[in-house]
Amino acid sequence: MNTTAFQHGNAKRIRIHVLPTKRFKTFAISLYAGIPLAEDTVTPTALTPFVLRRGTVTYPETRQFREQLEQMYGAGFGFDVYKRGNYQMVHFRMDTINDSFVKSQESLLASSFAFLGEVVTRPVLEGVRFRSSYVQAEKENVRKKLESIVNDKIRYASERCIEEMCRNEPYRLHALGQRQDLEKITPESLHDGYRKWLSEASMDLYVVGDTTLEEVEKLVNAHFDLGSEPGITYKTETPVRQSGEPRTVVEKMEVSQGKLNLGLRTSITYGDDHYAAALMYNGILGGYPHSKLFMNVREKASLAYYCSSRYDGHKGIGTIQSGIEVQNYEKALDIIKSQLEEMRSGRITDLEMSQTKAMIRNLLLEIEDSAFEMIAYDFNRQFSGKDRSREELLQQVEDIQVADVQAAASTFDLDTIYFLKGQKEE
Repeated sequence: MNTTAFQHGNAKRIRIHVLPTKRFKTFAISLYAGIPLAEDTVTPTALTPFVLRRGTVTYPETRQFREQLEQMYGAGFGFDVYKRGNYQMVHFRMDTINDSFVKSQESLLASSFAFLGEVVTRPVLEGVRFRSSYVQAEKENVRKKLESIVNDKIRYASERCIEEMCRNEPYRLHALGQRQDLEKITPESLHDGYRKWLSEASMDLYVVGDTTLEEVEKLVNAHFDLGSEPGITYKTETPVRQSGEPRTVVEKMEVSQGKLNLGLRTSITYGDDHYAAALMYNGILGGYPHSKLFMNVREKASLAYYCSSRYDGHKGIGTIQSGIEVQNYEKALDIIKSQLEEMRSGRITDLEMSQTKAMIRNLLLEIEDSAFEMIAYDFNRQFSGKDRSREELLQQVEDIQVADVQAAASTFDLDTIYFLKGQKEE
């Protein structure tokens, strides 16, 4: 197994992480910009990258913007907006072919930095505001994306369970914001919010490819119109543990199938020494097709169309999602609870342990096959402040015993039971 070691530096107000390698035919570039989740900023921050991708000073028309990517031998550009712990992340990505594989008169890496730097720091403006037509079109785009969540009842139930469980925390907010806040956003207010975001966001820029840290630092200094004042500092999440009986929330909508979702809280987060045990816990409980939830709720009892679990190590929560017939609510809930108790009691087979280790091992080994996966793994280390290499995590997983998984299970407390059912169901 090859050890992947990023080199770290700084330029302007951006932390820079470079992995010099000739393994890939492309340059993988990622820029993470994070700010705390907050009611008044979550919607404009989510809208901002949608407007930024419409045009820049040099490429003010969206057609010109896209044509420039084609000129760069079909360079890829995209972005995501999501939550990580109590932070809202805007993540820009570029994928550009290595210069040695094409006959380009100028460095494609330099062209990529010129392009990305302009996207982020030199958007096209009308005076001191964003272009009105772009803002209006992208507000509608974001509104449709938020509405699509409501139409996708599996996703909607998952989001609502989190919203109810974290009702008194910033994490309740959806990364794309709130529909009711879109209408009041103007080109002026969005640009004001963008300038504040640009000055305060914590920024990490990654490059994987045939380059050096020194070259990337020079490119950032040349193409990112930013000051040198540092942005916010990521703070380690302090998990909120459940006390008392779990809270039950029942919601009615026009649905043909019930959605039963459970939210659990744990003291184990990404930076914890027991993180590997928590990964094993989730994998055995419901993370994979061989897991207890899938086998006992879906396969043996035939009570669910789907049943699985997820673990968010940055927030310290676990979730269980299932689709059931409404009349099977009590039966399904009882079996799910019994699987949680099986985990707490350490009733875990050798086969469950070996299969789960194999699944996690494969996922960790596959990271090295993708530049962007290597970037994502290292950013987890930067975000959490936990310097744990992939090799170390792999060894920790291999060393896990049933008693370790049982100990992790004892930290997962049922917090919220959310049930979505039809309006006519009783």
